[in-house]
Amino acid sequence: MFLYQLLSFFFVVSKKEEKPKYDLSLYKRGDLLEVPRTLFTHFGIYLGDDRVAHLIPDILPAITKNKSAIAKMVTNNRLILGAITKEASVRVDSVADFAYGSEILINHMDKVCAQPPLDGDEVARRAEKLLGSVTYSLLWYNCEHYVMYCRYGMAISYQTYQFCTTIRKIVFSRLSALLTALCGVCTALYVGCVTSLTFVLVLLVSFTIWMAA
Repeated sequence: MFLYQLLSFFFVVSKKEEKPKYDLSLYKRGDLLEVPRTLFTHFGIYLGDDRVAHLIPDILPAITKNKSAIAKMVTNNRLILGAITKEASVRVDSVADFAYGSEILINHMDKVCAQPPLDGDEVARRAEKLLGSVTYSLLWYNCEHYVMYCRYGMAISYQTYQFCTTIRKIVFSRLSALLTALCGVCTALYVGCVTSLTFVLVLLVSFTIWMAA
Protein backbone atom coordinates (compact mmCIF):
# COMPACT_ATOMS: atom_id res chain seq x y z
CA MET A 1 0.00 0.00 0.00
CA PHE A 2 2.83 2.39 0.86
CA LEU A 3 4.48 1.70 -2.50
CA TYR A 4 1.21 2.49 -4.26
CA GLN A 5 0.78 5.75 -2.32
CA LEU A 6 4.37 6.74 -3.04
CA LEU A 7 4.20 6.04 -6.75
CA SER A 8 0.71 7.45 -7.16
CA PHE A 9 2.22 10.90 -6.62
CA PHE A 10 3.91 10.53 -10.00
CA PHE A 11 0.81 9.14 -11.69
CA VAL A 12 -1.50 12.10 -11.09
CA VAL A 13 -3.13 13.11 -14.35
CA SER A 14 -1.33 16.22 -15.49
CA LYS A 15 -3.82 17.11 -18.20
CA LYS A 16 -6.27 19.97 -17.97
CA GLU A 17 -9.23 19.36 -15.72
CA GLU A 18 -11.62 19.75 -18.64
CA LYS A 19 -11.00 17.01 -21.15
CA PRO A 20 -11.20 17.95 -24.84
CA LYS A 21 -14.54 17.30 -26.49
CA TYR A 22 -14.63 14.69 -29.24
CA ASP A 23 -17.44 14.33 -31.76
CA LEU A 24 -18.48 10.70 -31.28
CA SER A 25 -20.60 10.80 -34.44
CA LEU A 26 -17.35 10.66 -36.43
CA TYR A 27 -16.52 7.17 -35.20
CA LYS A 28 -18.10 3.87 -36.27
CA ARG A 29 -17.83 0.49 -34.57
CA GLY A 30 -14.64 -1.18 -35.78
CA ASP A 31 -12.83 2.04 -36.74
CA LEU A 32 -9.08 2.12 -36.12
CA LEU A 33 -8.13 5.22 -34.12
CA GLU A 34 -4.60 6.55 -33.67
CA VAL A 35 -3.10 9.36 -31.61
CA PRO A 36 0.47 10.57 -30.88
CA ARG A 37 1.66 9.30 -27.48
CA THR A 38 5.19 9.71 -26.03
CA LEU A 39 7.67 8.85 -28.81
CA PHE A 40 5.29 6.62 -30.72
CA THR A 41 1.79 6.59 -32.14
CA HIS A 42 -0.88 4.87 -30.03
CA PHE A 43 -3.66 2.79 -31.60
CA GLY A 44 -7.11 1.59 -30.57
CA ILE A 45 -10.34 0.09 -31.93
CA TYR A 46 -13.61 1.96 -31.51
CA LEU A 47 -16.31 -0.31 -30.05
CA GLY A 48 -19.17 2.21 -30.08
CA ASP A 49 -20.86 4.16 -27.26
CA ASP A 50 -17.71 6.17 -26.44
CA ARG A 51 -15.62 3.04 -25.84
CA VAL A 52 -12.16 2.32 -27.27
CA ALA A 53 -10.31 -0.97 -26.84
CA HIS A 54 -6.55 -0.56 -26.85
CA LEU A 55 -3.43 -2.38 -25.71
CA ILE A 56 -1.48 -0.11 -23.38
CA PRO A 57 1.45 -0.65 -20.98
CA ASP A 58 0.60 0.24 -17.37
CA ILE A 59 2.70 -0.28 -14.23
CA LEU A 60 -0.20 0.30 -11.82
CA PRO A 61 -1.77 -3.21 -11.89
CA ALA A 62 1.60 -4.59 -10.78
CA ILE A 63 1.68 -2.51 -7.59
CA THR A 64 -1.97 -2.27 -6.54
CA LYS A 65 -5.29 -4.09 -6.79
CA ASN A 66 -7.25 -0.84 -6.50
CA LYS A 67 -9.57 -1.18 -9.50
CA SER A 68 -10.80 2.41 -9.36
CA ALA A 69 -7.22 3.71 -9.55
CA ILE A 70 -6.32 1.35 -12.38
CA ALA A 71 -9.45 2.34 -14.31
CA LYS A 72 -8.39 5.99 -14.43
CA MET A 73 -6.73 7.38 -17.55
CA VAL A 74 -3.24 5.91 -18.04
CA THR A 75 -0.72 8.75 -17.73
CA ASN A 76 2.56 8.82 -19.62
CA ASN A 77 4.45 7.94 -16.42
CA ARG A 78 2.36 4.82 -15.95
CA LEU A 79 2.75 3.96 -19.64
CA ILE A 80 6.54 4.31 -19.75
CA LEU A 81 7.10 2.30 -16.56
CA GLY A 82 4.68 -0.34 -17.82
CA ALA A 83 6.61 -0.64 -21.08
CA ILE A 84 9.89 -1.06 -19.17
CA THR A 85 8.45 -3.77 -16.90
CA LYS A 86 6.40 -5.31 -19.78
CA GLU A 87 3.16 -4.91 -17.79
CA ALA A 88 0.22 -4.22 -20.09
CA SER A 89 -3.40 -5.00 -20.82
CA VAL A 90 -6.03 -4.66 -23.50
CA ARG A 91 -8.56 -2.38 -21.81
CA VAL A 92 -11.56 -0.25 -22.68
CA ASP A 93 -11.49 3.52 -22.10
CA SER A 94 -13.52 6.49 -23.21
CA VAL A 95 -12.46 8.28 -26.39
CA ALA A 96 -11.16 11.21 -24.31
CA ASP A 97 -9.07 9.00 -22.03
CA PHE A 98 -7.71 7.06 -25.00
CA ALA A 99 -6.78 10.20 -26.94
CA TYR A 100 -5.07 11.85 -23.94
CA GLY A 101 -5.83 15.29 -25.35
CA SER A 102 -4.47 14.60 -28.84
CA GLU A 103 -6.10 14.82 -32.25
CA ILE A 104 -7.48 11.49 -33.45
CA LEU A 105 -6.85 10.03 -36.90
CA ILE A 106 -9.52 7.63 -38.17
CA ASN A 107 -8.63 4.58 -40.28
CA HIS A 108 -5.41 6.19 -41.48
CA MET A 109 -3.79 2.73 -41.72
CA ASP A 110 -6.26 1.82 -44.50
CA LYS A 111 -4.05 3.94 -46.79
CA VAL A 112 -0.89 2.18 -45.64
CA CYS A 113 -1.92 -1.47 -45.39
CA ALA A 114 -2.37 -3.41 -48.63
CA GLN A 115 -4.79 -5.79 -46.90
CA PRO A 116 -8.43 -4.61 -47.02
CA PRO A 117 -10.09 -4.07 -43.61
CA LEU A 118 -12.49 -6.61 -42.17
CA ASP A 119 -16.14 -5.83 -41.47
CA GLY A 120 -16.55 -3.35 -38.61
CA ASP A 121 -18.45 -5.75 -36.35
CA GLU A 122 -15.80 -8.44 -36.89
CA VAL A 123 -13.05 -5.95 -36.06
CA ALA A 124 -14.79 -4.95 -32.82
CA ARG A 125 -15.52 -8.58 -31.94
CA ARG A 126 -11.84 -9.45 -32.27
CA ALA A 127 -10.88 -6.42 -30.18
CA GLU A 128 -13.30 -7.40 -27.39
CA LYS A 129 -12.21 -11.04 -27.42
CA LEU A 130 -8.62 -10.07 -26.56
CA LEU A 131 -9.45 -7.92 -23.53
CA GLY A 132 -7.31 -8.63 -20.46
CA SER A 133 -3.71 -8.70 -19.26
CA VAL A 134 -0.93 -9.30 -21.77
CA THR A 135 2.87 -9.35 -21.78
CA TYR A 136 4.02 -6.22 -23.58
CA SER A 137 6.83 -6.18 -26.12
CA LEU A 138 7.87 -3.06 -27.98
CA LEU A 139 9.10 -5.16 -30.90
CA TRP A 140 6.83 -8.20 -30.94
CA TYR A 141 3.47 -7.25 -29.38
CA ASN A 142 2.45 -3.65 -28.97
CA CYS A 143 -0.72 -1.64 -29.56
CA GLU A 144 -0.16 -1.58 -33.33
CA HIS A 145 0.18 -5.38 -33.55
CA TYR A 146 -3.12 -5.61 -31.66
CA VAL A 147 -5.16 -3.27 -33.88
CA MET A 148 -3.61 -4.57 -37.10
CA TYR A 149 -4.71 -8.09 -36.20
CA CYS A 150 -8.20 -6.90 -35.30
CA ARG A 151 -8.78 -4.81 -38.43
CA TYR A 152 -6.68 -6.54 -41.11
CA GLY A 153 -6.11 -10.04 -39.77
CA MET A 154 -2.33 -9.76 -39.49
CA ALA A 155 -0.35 -8.73 -36.42
CA ILE A 156 2.31 -6.42 -37.82
CA SER A 157 3.77 -3.09 -36.74
CA TYR A 158 5.06 -0.52 -39.19
CA GLN A 159 6.45 1.53 -36.31
CA THR A 160 8.51 -1.44 -35.14
CA TYR A 161 9.85 -2.01 -38.64
CA GLN A 162 10.89 1.64 -38.98
CA PHE A 163 12.44 1.58 -35.50
CA CYS A 164 14.47 -1.57 -36.26
CA THR A 165 15.56 -0.17 -39.62
CA THR A 166 16.84 2.99 -37.93
CA ILE A 167 18.70 1.00 -35.25
CA ARG A 168 20.21 -1.23 -37.92
CA LYS A 169 21.52 1.80 -39.80
CA ILE A 170 23.15 3.08 -36.62
CA VAL A 171 24.56 -0.19 -35.27
CA PHE A 172 25.47 -1.91 -38.54
CA SER A 173 27.40 0.91 -40.15
CA ARG A 174 31.00 1.15 -41.31
CA LEU A 175 31.67 3.82 -38.70
CA SER A 176 30.32 1.49 -36.01
CA ALA A 177 32.60 -1.30 -37.26
CA LEU A 178 35.66 0.95 -37.09
CA LEU A 179 34.72 2.23 -33.63
CA THR A 180 34.18 -1.35 -32.41
CA ALA A 181 37.65 -2.34 -33.64
CA LEU A 182 39.22 0.73 -32.04
CA CYS A 183 37.42 0.20 -28.71
CA GLY A 184 38.36 -3.48 -28.72
CA VAL A 185 42.05 -2.76 -29.28
CA CYS A 186 42.11 0.03 -26.68
CA THR A 187 40.35 -2.18 -24.11
CA ALA A 188 42.77 -5.05 -24.72
CA LEU A 189 45.76 -2.71 -24.31
CA TYR A 190 44.27 -1.15 -21.16
CA VAL A 191 43.68 -4.47 -19.37
CA GLY A 192 46.95 -5.92 -20.68
CA CYS A 193 45.29 -8.77 -22.51
CA VAL A 194 46.78 -8.48 -25.99
CA THR A 195 46.78 -12.03 -27.33
CA SER A 196 46.15 -13.57 -30.71
CA LEU A 197 42.76 -14.79 -29.49
CA THR A 198 41.75 -11.28 -28.40
CA PHE A 199 42.88 -9.87 -31.74
CA VAL A 200 40.87 -12.49 -33.66
CA LEU A 201 37.71 -11.84 -31.60
CA VAL A 202 37.93 -8.05 -32.11
CA LEU A 203 38.57 -8.55 -35.83
CA LEU A 204 35.70 -11.03 -36.16
CA VAL A 205 33.13 -8.78 -34.45
CA SER A 206 34.24 -5.72 -36.41
CA PHE A 207 34.25 -7.65 -39.69
CA THR A 208 30.73 -8.98 -39.02
CA ILE A 209 29.39 -5.46 -38.40
CA TRP A 210 31.25 -4.19 -41.50
CA MET A 211 29.73 -6.86 -43.72
CA ALA A 212 26.23 -6.28 -42.30
CA ALA A 213 26.46 -2.56 -43.00
